[in-house]
Amino acid sequence: MKFIPDPKIQFGTAGQIRAFQEERLAETVEYLACNSAFYRRMFADKGIDPHSIRKTEDLLSLPLTSKDDLQRYSEDFICVPKDSIVDYVTTSGTLGDPVTFALTDADLERLAYNEWLSFSTSGCTGSDIMQLMTTIDRRFMAGLAYFLGARKMGMGVVRVGNGIPELQWDTIRRIRPDCCMVVPSFLMKLVQYAKENGIDYRGSSLKKAICIGEALRKPDTFGLSTLGERIHEVWPELELYSTYASTEMQSSFTECACHKGCHIPVDLIIVELLDQEGNPVPDGEPGEVTITTLGVEGMPLLRFRTGDICIRYEGQCGCGRNSARLSSVIGRRSQMIKFKGTTLYPPALFDVLDNIPEITNYIVEVYTNDLGTDEVLVRIGCNDHSDAFLKKVKDMFRSRVRVAPSVSFESIGYIAKLQMPPMSRKAVKFIDMR
Repeated sequence: MKFIPDPKIQFGTAGQIRAFQEERLAETVEYLACNSAFYRRMFADKGIDPHSIRKTEDLLSLPLTSKDDLQRYSEDFICVPKDSIVDYVTTSGTLGDPVTFALTDADLERLAYNEWLSFSTSGCTGSDIMQLMTTIDRRFMAGLAYFLGARKMGMGVVRVGNGIPELQWDTIRRIRPDCCMVVPSFLMKLVQYAKENGIDYRGSSLKKAICIGEALRKPDTFGLSTLGERIHEVWPELELYSTYASTEMQSSFTECACHKGCHIPVDLIIVELLDQEGNPVPDGEPGEVTITTLGVEGMPLLRFRTGDICIRYEGQCGCGRNSARLSSVIGRRSQMIKFKGTTLYPPALFDVLDNIPEITNYIVEVYTNDLGTDEVLVRIGCNDHSDAFLKKVKDMFRSRVRVAPSVSFESIGYIAKLQMPPMSRKAVKFIDMR
């Protein structure tokens, strides 16, 4: 599969972007028909002629690929001989067993280009030094991608990894990085450590944070989320950029300086937003992000349902790009909660909890009650276990999401253990027991 990058295409007209993607789409479908046991079988079973898929609207005639397909037929998605595979990574396993992805040397080159493009979108340059506050091991694709992209850009890279505020600040003092890759809630821990140890964090070299894993902006208005506001209030000198990615996509979408959504890397991926029945939703309406990778050699995907619900925005951005943009993730399709007549997604509950300063950490649990309906329990780590604080928490939920879940006060240490189970690569804030 030939990888053909074109960073200028994001500034092209809508027609030029469409023509580029359709040429790559035809190549991708032909490649899958020749090399993927899974898709070759799908074409045969559905009576589909791969050569008939030439336009983006032709995608609607193809079945969707699901996470279940990847888990059940993982090896059938591999399109190359075993001796062509140079790296193995796995998904996080948030919604089930992790899926192994096989990458070729060309896929690693594509991954490096993807993050080079991502960092370029956020305004990074080769003269910057980047501090990686994410893991690069544990079969984690993203950490490797960040390193490869920064290296391709020519940036200096400091691979500190996640956690350990003391080591993070020692590195900042010694090496003076300009930017960092980080899970945004960890920035609050950095601030807390700095305040406790007399570190002038606002006068530090860090001026830009590219953030992953947690929503920084509201999906509809692009305004800062509660977490984003809290970081900005205590560290206004630090400019925050959102980026959205997944292992399956082998691509990332990143904000430019306009902060009006994450730009789709149109030379790497085709994105559809679909409703529950698999139909396209209008621009500006929430839909499930469904992707077709372009230029992937080891394990390309065709119409893969990510499970993430986002809003798509078309039209030229203030930065001059004509690539469509995606909002922050509203929630995951499979994690939708029907609670007391209200439809909720976990991020809406997180936003309420992040807005209560007395709360140190938390876990949201959803289970099926005796009546067969959804029940929500929020386990909160804090020092105040009073009835008055309980009332404050429930009133906050009622004012923000119209319903109040059950609340259980726990020790901060107990919640911290729940959030980081063995083998986990990221903090867990939502447990679905339905």
